[in-house]
Amino acid sequence: MANTDFDYDLFVIGGGSGGVRAARVAAGEYGAKVALAEDDRYGGTCVIRGCVPKKLMVFASGYANVVEEAKCYGWDLTEGPFDWHGFKTRLNTELDRLEGVYRNLLAGSGVDTYDQRAKLKDAHTVELADGTTKTAKHILVATGGRPIRPDIPNAELGIVSDDIFHLEKLPKSILIIGGGYIASEFACILNGLGVEVTQYYRGAQILRGFDEEARGLVAESMRENGVDLHVGTNILEMSLLADHKDGAMPTQSDAAMGASVQQAQEMHAQSSGASAGQKGPIWVKSTTGGEKVFDMVLFATGRDPASADMGLEELGVKLGRKGQIEVDEYSQTAVPSVYAIGDVTDRVNLTPVAIREGMAFVQTVFGANPTPVDHDLIASAIFTQPEMGTVGLSEEDAREQEEIEVYSTSFRPMQSAFAEKSDRVLMKLVVSKKNRTVLGCHIVAPNAGEMIQLAGIAVKARLTKEQFDATCAVHPTMSEELVTMRNPTRTA
Repeated sequence: MANTDFDYDLFVIGGGSGGVRAARVAAGEYGAKVALAEDDRYGGTCVIRGCVPKKLMVFASGYANVVEEAKCYGWDLTEGPFDWHGFKTRLNTELDRLEGVYRNLLAGSGVDTYDQRAKLKDAHTVELADGTTKTAKHILVATGGRPIRPDIPNAELGIVSDDIFHLEKLPKSILIIGGGYIASEFACILNGLGVEVTQYYRGAQILRGFDEEARGLVAESMRENGVDLHVGTNILEMSLLADHKDGAMPTQSDAAMGASVQQAQEMHAQSSGASAGQKGPIWVKSTTGGEKVFDMVLFATGRDPASADMGLEELGVKLGRKGQIEVDEYSQTAVPSVYAIGDVTDRVNLTPVAIREGMAFVQTVFGANPTPVDHDLIASAIFTQPEMGTVGLSEEDAREQEEIEVYSTSFRPMQSAFAEKSDRVLMKLVVSKKNRTVLGCHIVAPNAGEMIQLAGIAVKARLTKEQFDATCAVHPTMSEELVTMRNPTRTA
Protein backbone atom coordinates (compact mmCIF):
# COMPACT_ATOMS: atom_id res chain seq x y z
CA MET A 1 0.00 0.00 0.00
CA ALA A 2 2.86 2.38 0.77
CA ASN A 3 3.70 4.96 -1.88
CA THR A 4 7.46 5.35 -2.30
CA ASP A 5 7.04 8.91 -3.59
CA PHE A 6 6.08 10.05 -0.09
CA ASP A 7 7.19 9.34 3.47
CA TYR A 8 3.62 8.33 4.33
CA ASP A 9 0.35 7.45 2.65
CA LEU A 10 -1.47 9.44 5.34
CA PHE A 11 -0.40 12.06 7.85
CA VAL A 12 -2.98 12.90 10.51
CA ILE A 13 -2.73 16.16 12.45
CA GLY A 14 -4.59 15.76 15.74
CA GLY A 15 -4.74 12.91 18.23
CA GLY A 16 -8.39 13.13 19.24
CA SER A 17 -11.00 10.44 18.78
CA GLY A 18 -11.59 11.11 15.07
CA GLY A 19 -7.94 11.42 14.11
CA VAL A 20 -6.85 8.36 16.07
CA ARG A 21 -9.65 6.24 14.60
CA ALA A 22 -8.79 7.27 11.03
CA ALA A 23 -5.07 6.68 11.58
CA ARG A 24 -5.29 3.26 13.14
CA VAL A 25 -7.93 1.91 10.73
CA ALA A 26 -6.04 3.17 7.67
CA ALA A 27 -2.87 1.52 8.98
CA GLY A 28 -4.27 -1.58 10.66
CA GLU A 29 -7.02 -2.57 8.23
CA TYR A 30 -5.83 -1.13 4.93
CA GLY A 31 -2.06 -1.45 5.29
CA ALA A 32 -1.36 2.24 4.79
CA LYS A 33 1.82 3.82 6.10
CA VAL A 34 0.50 6.37 8.58
CA ALA A 35 1.84 9.03 10.92
CA LEU A 36 0.04 11.20 13.46
CA ALA A 37 1.14 14.38 15.24
CA GLU A 38 -0.39 15.70 18.48
CA ASP A 39 0.95 18.64 20.47
CA ASP A 40 -1.06 17.93 23.62
CA ARG A 41 -2.44 14.73 25.14
CA TYR A 42 -3.72 11.83 23.08
CA GLY A 43 -7.47 11.42 23.25
CA GLY A 44 -8.21 15.04 22.48
CA THR A 45 -11.00 17.15 23.91
CA CYS A 46 -13.39 14.26 24.55
CA VAL A 47 -11.09 12.02 26.55
CA ILE A 48 -8.86 14.57 28.26
CA ARG A 49 -10.94 17.75 28.79
CA GLY A 50 -14.46 17.02 27.62
CA CYS A 51 -16.90 14.12 27.52
CA VAL A 52 -15.09 11.62 29.73
CA PRO A 53 -13.97 13.78 32.68
CA LYS A 54 -17.22 15.75 32.46
CA LYS A 55 -19.32 12.58 32.67
CA LEU A 56 -17.30 11.37 35.66
CA MET A 57 -18.02 14.73 37.30
CA VAL A 58 -21.71 14.24 36.45
CA PHE A 59 -21.60 10.92 38.29
CA ALA A 60 -19.84 12.55 41.27
CA SER A 61 -22.38 15.37 41.47
CA GLY A 62 -25.27 12.91 41.28
CA TYR A 63 -24.49 11.57 44.74
CA ALA A 64 -25.36 14.87 46.42
CA ASN A 65 -28.91 13.86 47.35
CA VAL A 66 -28.33 10.14 47.84
CA VAL A 67 -28.33 10.27 51.63
CA GLU A 68 -31.61 12.18 51.81
CA GLU A 69 -33.31 9.96 49.27
CA ALA A 70 -31.93 6.76 50.78
CA LYS A 71 -33.59 7.58 54.10
CA CYS A 72 -36.98 7.40 52.39
CA TYR A 73 -36.07 3.89 51.31
CA GLY A 74 -35.09 2.76 54.79
CA TRP A 75 -31.34 3.35 54.69
CA ASP A 76 -29.47 5.25 57.38
CA LEU A 77 -26.38 6.69 55.67
CA THR A 78 -23.89 9.21 56.96
CA GLU A 79 -23.50 12.41 54.98
CA GLY A 80 -20.08 14.00 54.51
CA PRO A 81 -18.44 16.72 52.42
CA PHE A 82 -17.35 16.19 48.84
CA ASP A 83 -13.62 15.44 48.56
CA TRP A 84 -12.52 17.30 45.42
CA HIS A 85 -8.87 16.36 45.88
CA GLY A 86 -9.63 12.66 46.22
CA PHE A 87 -11.94 12.69 43.22
CA LYS A 88 -9.50 14.69 41.10
CA THR A 89 -6.68 12.24 41.89
CA ARG A 90 -8.77 9.30 40.71
CA LEU A 91 -9.94 11.30 37.70
CA ASN A 92 -6.38 12.04 36.59
CA THR A 93 -5.42 8.40 37.03
CA GLU A 94 -8.29 7.38 34.77
CA LEU A 95 -7.39 9.96 32.11
CA ASP A 96 -3.78 8.77 32.16
CA ARG A 97 -5.01 5.23 31.61
CA LEU A 98 -7.21 6.24 28.69
CA GLU A 99 -4.43 8.23 27.07
CA GLY A 100 -2.27 5.13 27.32
CA VAL A 101 -4.99 3.13 25.59
CA TYR A 102 -5.01 5.60 22.69
CA ARG A 103 -1.23 5.51 22.38
CA ASN A 104 -1.22 1.71 22.45
CA LEU A 105 -3.92 1.52 19.78
CA LEU A 106 -1.80 3.64 17.47
CA ALA A 107 1.39 1.73 18.21
CA GLY A 108 -0.37 -1.59 17.76
CA SER A 109 -1.59 -0.50 14.34
CA GLY A 110 1.90 0.56 13.24
CA VAL A 111 1.24 4.31 13.26
CA ASP A 112 4.26 6.56 13.75
CA THR A 113 3.54 9.28 16.31
CA TYR A 114 5.09 12.71 16.81
CA ASP A 115 4.40 14.50 20.09
CA GLN A 116 4.57 18.02 18.72
CA ARG A 117 2.60 20.59 16.81
CA ALA A 118 2.32 20.20 13.05
CA LYS A 119 1.31 22.55 10.25
CA LEU A 120 1.02 22.28 6.49
CA LYS A 121 3.94 23.46 4.38
CA ASP A 122 2.41 22.48 1.05
CA ALA A 123 -0.27 20.14 -0.28
CA HIS A 124 1.80 17.07 0.56
CA THR A 125 4.19 18.27 3.26
CA VAL A 126 3.77 18.62 7.00
CA GLU A 127 6.22 20.64 9.06
CA LEU A 128 6.70 19.68 12.69
CA ALA A 129 7.51 22.12 15.48
CA ASP A 130 11.17 21.02 15.54
CA GLY A 131 11.52 21.97 11.86
CA THR A 132 11.36 18.42 10.56
CA THR A 133 9.24 17.90 7.45
CA LYS A 134 7.32 14.79 6.42
CA THR A 135 5.60 14.17 3.11
CA ALA A 136 2.31 12.33 2.65
CA LYS A 137 0.00 11.48 -0.22
CA HIS A 138 -2.96 12.47 1.94
CA ILE A 139 -3.16 14.82 4.92
CA LEU A 140 -6.04 14.70 7.39
CA VAL A 141 -6.61 17.65 9.72
CA ALA A 142 -8.42 16.63 12.92
CA THR A 143 -7.37 19.34 15.36
CA GLY A 144 -10.78 19.86 17.00
CA GLY A 145 -11.82 23.11 18.67
CA ARG A 146 -10.98 25.39 21.56
CA PRO A 147 -13.14 27.27 24.09
CA ILE A 148 -13.30 31.03 23.59
CA ARG A 149 -13.63 34.04 25.88
CA PRO A 150 -15.87 37.01 25.09
CA ASP A 151 -14.29 40.20 23.83
CA ILE A 152 -14.66 42.27 27.00
CA PRO A 153 -12.09 43.94 29.26
CA ASN A 154 -10.58 41.65 31.92
CA ALA A 155 -11.98 38.50 30.31
CA GLU A 156 -8.71 36.80 31.24
CA LEU A 157 -9.90 36.82 34.86
CA GLY A 158 -12.40 34.13 33.97
CA ILE A 159 -11.72 30.48 33.22
CA VAL A 160 -12.98 28.28 30.37
CA SER A 161 -14.23 24.71 30.40
CA ASP A 162 -10.75 23.23 29.90
CA ASP A 163 -9.66 24.77 33.21
CA ILE A 164 -12.36 23.16 35.35
CA PHE A 165 -10.51 19.86 35.56
CA HIS A 166 -7.31 21.50 36.85
CA LEU A 167 -8.70 23.50 39.78
CA GLU A 168 -6.77 22.97 42.99
CA LYS A 169 -9.93 23.60 45.00
CA LEU A 170 -13.56 24.16 44.17
CA PRO A 171 -14.74 27.76 44.58
CA LYS A 172 -17.51 28.59 47.00
CA SER A 173 -19.35 30.57 44.33
CA ILE A 174 -19.16 30.73 40.56
CA LEU A 175 -20.80 32.67 37.75
CA ILE A 176 -21.25 30.71 34.54
CA ILE A 177 -21.73 32.73 31.37
CA GLY A 178 -23.57 30.91 28.58
CA GLY A 179 -26.67 28.86 27.94
CA GLY A 180 -25.49 25.99 25.76
CA TYR A 181 -25.00 22.42 26.85
CA ILE A 182 -21.49 23.02 28.24
CA ALA A 183 -22.64 25.92 30.42
CA SER A 184 -25.76 24.12 31.59
CA GLU A 185 -23.99 20.85 32.30
CA PHE A 186 -21.30 22.51 34.41
CA ALA A 187 -23.94 24.56 36.22
CA CYS A 188 -25.61 21.32 37.31
CA ILE A 189 -22.32 19.55 38.06
CA LEU A 190 -20.89 22.30 40.24
CA ASN A 191 -24.24 22.86 41.95
CA GLY A 192 -24.30 19.17 42.81
CA LEU A 193 -20.77 19.38 44.20
CA GLY A 194 -21.81 22.12 46.61
CA VAL A 195 -20.76 25.25 44.74
CA GLU A 196 -23.12 28.25 44.77
CA VAL A 197 -23.89 28.54 41.05
CA THR A 198 -25.25 31.54 39.18
CA GLN A 199 -25.79 31.30 35.43
CA TYR A 200 -26.29 34.16 32.98
CA TYR A 201 -27.60 33.59 29.47
CA ARG A 202 -28.38 36.39 27.06
CA GLY A 203 -31.15 34.50 25.23
CA ALA A 204 -34.74 33.91 26.28
CA GLN A 205 -34.14 30.28 27.28
CA ILE A 206 -31.12 28.03 27.73
CA LEU A 207 -30.24 25.23 25.29
CA ARG A 208 -31.14 27.14 22.16
CA GLY A 209 -31.96 24.91 19.21
CA PHE A 210 -33.41 22.09 21.29
CA ASP A 211 -37.09 21.32 21.77
CA GLU A 212 -38.78 24.20 23.63
CA GLU A 213 -40.80 22.05 26.00
CA ALA A 214 -37.82 19.88 26.87
CA ARG A 215 -35.41 22.72 27.53
CA GLY A 216 -38.06 24.52 29.55
CA LEU A 217 -38.32 21.55 31.90
CA VAL A 218 -34.53 21.36 32.23
CA ALA A 219 -34.37 25.06 33.14
CA GLU A 220 -37.19 24.67 35.66
CA SER A 221 -35.48 21.67 37.26
CA MET A 222 -32.15 23.49 37.45
CA ARG A 223 -33.75 26.34 39.34
CA GLU A 224 -35.54 23.96 41.70
CA ASN A 225 -32.23 22.22 42.39
CA GLY A 226 -30.56 25.48 43.39
CA VAL A 227 -28.99 26.97 40.24
CA ASP A 228 -29.58 30.74 40.18
CA LEU A 229 -30.41 30.92 36.48
CA HIS A 230 -30.92 34.31 34.79
CA VAL A 231 -32.01 34.43 31.13
CA GLY A 232 -32.01 37.61 29.11
CA THR A 233 -28.86 38.49 31.02
CA ASN A 234 -25.22 38.84 30.05
CA ILE A 235 -22.03 40.10 31.60
CA LEU A 236 -21.31 43.77 31.00
CA GLU A 237 -18.23 44.47 33.10
CA MET A 238 -15.88 42.51 35.32
CA SER A 239 -12.82 43.29 37.40
CA LEU A 240 -11.01 42.18 40.49
CA LEU A 241 -12.94 43.46 43.47
CA ALA A 242 -9.77 45.14 44.75
CA ASP A 243 -9.54 47.09 41.48
CA HIS A 244 -13.22 48.01 41.30
CA LYS A 245 -13.48 51.77 40.99
CA ASP A 246 -16.04 52.17 43.78
CA GLY A 247 -14.05 50.00 46.14
CA ALA A 248 -17.30 48.57 47.48
CA MET A 249 -20.37 46.69 46.47
CA PRO A 250 -23.42 48.64 45.27
CA THR A 251 -25.94 49.76 47.82
CA GLN A 252 -28.89 48.18 45.98
CA SER A 253 -29.97 44.97 47.68
CA ASP A 254 -26.72 43.45 48.87
CA ALA A 255 -28.62 40.44 50.12
CA ALA A 256 -30.03 39.74 46.66
CA MET A 257 -27.19 40.95 44.45
CA GLY A 258 -24.14 39.67 46.29
CA ALA A 259 -21.98 39.75 49.35
CA SER A 260 -20.48 42.76 51.01
CA VAL A 261 -16.82 43.50 50.31
CA GLN A 262 -15.77 42.00 53.63
CA GLN A 263 -17.92 38.90 53.11
CA ALA A 264 -16.61 38.50 49.58
CA GLN A 265 -13.00 38.73 50.70
CA GLU A 266 -13.59 36.21 53.48
CA MET A 267 -15.39 33.92 51.05
CA HIS A 268 -12.49 34.03 48.62
CA ALA A 269 -9.89 33.46 51.31
CA GLN A 270 -11.76 30.40 52.57
CA SER A 271 -12.36 28.72 49.22
CA SER A 272 -9.38 29.89 47.14
CA GLY A 273 -10.43 27.82 44.16
CA ALA A 274 -9.53 30.65 41.86
CA SER A 275 -7.68 30.40 38.61
CA ALA A 276 -3.94 30.80 38.53
CA GLY A 277 -2.84 34.37 39.02
CA GLN A 278 -6.20 35.60 40.29
CA LYS A 279 -5.64 38.03 43.17
CA GLY A 280 -9.09 38.11 44.70
CA PRO A 281 -12.83 37.83 44.19
CA ILE A 282 -14.33 39.12 40.95
CA TRP A 283 -16.83 41.95 40.74
CA VAL A 284 -19.35 41.56 37.91
CA LYS A 285 -21.96 43.88 36.49
CA SER A 286 -24.71 42.40 34.33
CA THR A 287 -26.65 43.89 31.43
CA THR A 288 -29.70 44.09 33.70
CA GLY A 289 -27.81 46.40 36.06
CA GLY A 290 -27.16 43.90 38.81
CA GLU A 291 -23.75 43.78 40.51
CA LYS A 292 -22.34 40.86 42.40
CA VAL A 293 -19.09 39.35 43.63
CA PHE A 294 -18.09 35.80 42.71
CA ASP A 295 -15.18 33.62 43.66
CA MET A 296 -14.84 32.54 40.03
CA VAL A 297 -16.27 33.23 36.58
CA LEU A 298 -16.55 30.50 33.93
CA PHE A 299 -17.02 31.45 30.29
CA ALA A 300 -18.92 28.78 28.35
CA THR A 301 -19.72 31.03 25.43
CA GLY A 302 -18.77 28.79 22.55
CA ARG A 303 -15.87 27.09 20.85
CA ASP A 304 -13.90 27.94 17.73
CA PRO A 305 -12.25 25.48 15.33
CA ALA A 306 -8.54 25.01 16.06
CA SER A 307 -7.32 25.95 12.58
CA ALA A 308 -5.18 29.03 13.23
CA ASP A 309 -1.53 29.20 12.21
CA MET A 310 -1.57 25.92 10.33
CA GLY A 311 -0.75 27.23 6.86
CA LEU A 312 -4.19 26.31 5.58
CA GLU A 313 -5.29 29.50 3.86
CA GLU A 314 -1.86 30.05 2.32
CA LEU A 315 -2.23 26.62 0.80
CA GLY A 316 -5.67 27.32 -0.65
CA VAL A 317 -7.80 25.54 1.95
CA LYS A 318 -10.98 27.57 2.45
CA LEU A 319 -11.93 28.64 5.95
CA GLY A 320 -15.32 29.86 7.15
CA ARG A 321 -16.10 32.86 9.30
CA LYS A 322 -15.26 31.07 12.56
CA GLY A 323 -12.14 29.50 11.09
CA GLN A 324 -13.86 26.20 10.27
CA ILE A 325 -12.31 24.21 7.45
CA GLU A 326 -14.78 23.97 4.58
CA VAL A 327 -15.14 20.46 3.20
CA ASP A 328 -17.43 18.55 0.86
CA GLU A 329 -19.59 15.55 1.74
CA TYR A 330 -16.47 13.34 1.65
CA SER A 331 -14.57 15.64 4.07
CA GLN A 332 -12.28 16.83 1.26
CA THR A 333 -11.08 20.44 1.21
CA ALA A 334 -10.46 22.70 -1.78
CA VAL A 335 -6.96 21.19 -1.88
CA PRO A 336 -7.55 17.61 -3.12
CA SER A 337 -4.85 15.98 -0.96
CA VAL A 338 -6.09 17.64 2.25
CA TYR A 339 -9.10 16.40 4.22
CA ALA A 340 -10.60 17.48 7.54
CA ILE A 341 -12.92 15.87 10.08
CA GLY A 342 -14.41 16.62 13.48
CA ASP A 343 -14.92 19.91 15.28
CA VAL A 344 -12.40 21.76 13.10
CA THR A 345 -15.01 21.55 10.32
CA ASP A 346 -17.80 22.81 12.60
CA ARG A 347 -20.41 20.50 11.11
CA VAL A 348 -21.85 18.44 13.96
CA ASN A 349 -19.51 18.82 16.91
CA LEU A 350 -19.90 15.49 18.68
CA THR A 351 -17.27 12.85 19.31
CA PRO A 352 -19.15 9.93 17.71
CA VAL A 353 -19.68 12.10 14.64
CA ALA A 354 -15.95 12.79 14.36
CA ILE A 355 -15.28 9.05 14.60
CA ARG A 356 -17.82 8.28 11.87
CA GLU A 357 -16.35 11.04 9.70
CA GLY A 358 -12.92 9.45 10.19
CA MET A 359 -14.26 6.06 9.16
CA ALA A 360 -15.99 7.51 6.10
CA PHE A 361 -12.73 9.22 5.12
CA VAL A 362 -10.78 5.96 5.36
CA GLN A 363 -13.38 4.05 3.35
CA THR A 364 -13.35 6.76 0.69
CA VAL A 365 -9.59 7.20 0.35
CA PHE A 366 -8.17 3.78 1.22
CA GLY A 367 -11.12 1.46 0.73
CA ALA A 368 -12.04 2.51 -2.82
CA ASN A 369 -15.57 2.99 -1.51
CA PRO A 370 -16.63 6.67 -1.71
CA THR A 371 -18.63 7.16 1.50
CA PRO A 372 -20.37 10.47 2.18
CA VAL A 373 -20.76 11.44 5.81
CA ASP A 374 -24.27 10.89 7.16
CA HIS A 375 -25.28 13.73 9.47
CA ASP A 376 -28.99 12.94 9.44
CA LEU A 377 -30.90 12.03 12.61
CA ILE A 378 -28.00 12.02 15.08
CA ALA A 379 -29.10 11.31 18.63
CA SER A 380 -27.43 13.28 21.42
CA ALA A 381 -27.60 13.74 25.17
CA ILE A 382 -27.14 16.74 27.44
CA PHE A 383 -25.91 15.71 30.86
CA THR A 384 -27.76 18.24 32.94
CA GLN A 385 -29.76 17.12 35.97
CA PRO A 386 -32.07 15.75 34.81
CA GLU A 387 -30.51 14.66 31.52
CA MET A 388 -31.99 15.50 28.15
CA GLY A 389 -31.89 13.04 25.27
CA THR A 390 -32.95 14.11 21.81
CA VAL A 391 -33.07 12.83 18.25
CA GLY A 392 -34.73 14.27 15.16
CA LEU A 393 -36.78 17.42 14.85
CA SER A 394 -37.99 19.60 17.69
CA GLU A 395 -41.68 20.40 17.79
CA GLU A 396 -40.90 23.93 16.61
CA ASP A 397 -38.82 22.83 13.61
CA ALA A 398 -41.21 20.06 12.65
CA ARG A 399 -44.31 22.25 12.53
CA GLU A 400 -42.53 24.64 10.17
CA GLN A 401 -41.92 21.71 7.86
CA GLU A 402 -45.33 20.00 7.85
CA GLU A 403 -48.48 19.28 9.86
CA ILE A 404 -47.68 17.30 12.98
CA GLU A 405 -49.13 15.62 16.02
CA VAL A 406 -47.38 15.92 19.37
CA TYR A 407 -47.55 13.16 21.95
CA SER A 408 -46.19 14.40 25.26
CA THR A 409 -46.43 13.50 28.91
CA SER A 410 -44.73 14.88 32.01
CA PHE A 411 -44.94 13.15 35.36
CA ARG A 412 -43.19 12.42 38.63
CA PRO A 413 -41.18 9.20 38.24
CA MET A 414 -41.74 6.42 40.73
CA GLN A 415 -38.33 6.56 42.41
CA SER A 416 -38.40 10.26 43.26
CA ALA A 417 -42.15 10.41 43.92
CA PHE A 418 -41.75 7.74 46.61
CA ALA A 419 -39.05 9.91 48.18
CA GLU A 420 -41.49 12.86 48.10
CA LYS A 421 -39.36 14.83 45.65
CA SER A 422 -40.88 17.18 43.09
CA ASP A 423 -38.71 16.02 40.16
CA ARG A 424 -40.56 15.64 36.86
CA VAL A 425 -39.66 13.87 33.63
CA LEU A 426 -40.80 14.36 30.04
CA MET A 427 -41.44 11.82 27.27
CA LYS A 428 -42.29 13.34 23.89
CA LEU A 429 -42.82 12.19 20.31
CA VAL A 430 -43.25 14.48 17.32
CA VAL A 431 -45.17 12.71 14.56
CA SER A 432 -45.88 13.50 10.91
CA LYS A 433 -49.62 13.81 10.38
CA LYS A 434 -49.23 12.79 6.75
CA ASN A 435 -47.25 9.55 6.91
CA ARG A 436 -47.19 8.90 10.70
CA THR A 437 -43.37 8.82 10.83
CA VAL A 438 -41.87 9.73 14.19
CA LEU A 439 -39.93 12.87 13.30
CA GLY A 440 -38.45 13.51 16.73
CA CYS A 441 -38.13 12.04 20.19
CA HIS A 442 -37.25 14.11 23.27
CA ILE A 443 -36.68 12.78 26.77
CA VAL A 444 -35.92 14.70 29.96
CA ALA A 445 -35.26 12.20 32.73
CA PRO A 446 -32.52 10.47 34.68
CA ASN A 447 -30.50 8.36 32.24
CA ALA A 448 -32.14 10.02 29.24
CA GLY A 449 -28.90 9.51 27.35
CA GLU A 450 -29.22 5.74 27.69
CA MET A 451 -32.84 5.83 26.54
CA ILE A 452 -32.32 8.10 23.54
CA GLN A 453 -29.61 5.82 22.16
CA LEU A 454 -32.21 3.09 21.71
CA ALA A 455 -34.99 5.43 20.63
CA GLY A 456 -32.56 6.86 18.09
CA ILE A 457 -32.50 3.52 16.27
CA ALA A 458 -36.26 3.65 15.80
CA VAL A 459 -36.27 7.27 14.65
CA LYS A 460 -33.32 6.66 12.31
CA ALA A 461 -35.24 3.71 10.85
CA ARG A 462 -38.15 6.13 10.28
CA LEU A 463 -40.63 3.99 12.18
CA THR A 464 -44.21 5.17 12.48
CA LYS A 465 -46.19 6.03 15.57
CA GLU A 466 -48.22 2.87 15.05
CA GLN A 467 -45.02 0.79 15.14
CA PHE A 468 -44.13 2.44 18.44
CA ASP A 469 -47.68 1.63 19.67
CA ALA A 470 -47.33 -2.00 18.57
CA THR A 471 -44.34 -2.41 20.90
CA CYS A 472 -45.25 -3.89 24.26
CA ALA A 473 -44.34 -1.70 27.22
CA VAL A 474 -41.73 -2.64 29.80
CA HIS A 475 -43.38 -1.97 33.17
CA PRO A 476 -42.74 -0.26 35.49
CA THR A 477 -40.34 2.08 33.68
CA MET A 478 -40.34 5.74 32.73
CA SER A 479 -39.68 4.94 29.08
CA GLU A 480 -42.81 2.79 28.69
CA GLU A 481 -44.63 6.07 28.10
CA LEU A 482 -42.97 6.25 24.67
CA VAL A 483 -45.11 3.31 23.52
CA THR A 484 -48.30 3.93 25.52
CA MET A 485 -49.28 7.49 24.51
CA ARG A 486 -52.36 6.93 22.35
CA ASN A 487 -53.86 10.40 21.99
CA PRO A 488 -52.00 13.46 20.76
CA THR A 489 -51.47 16.29 23.22
CA ARG A 490 -51.82 18.82 20.40
CA THR A 491 -51.59 19.24 16.65
CA ALA A 492 -49.81 21.94 14.73
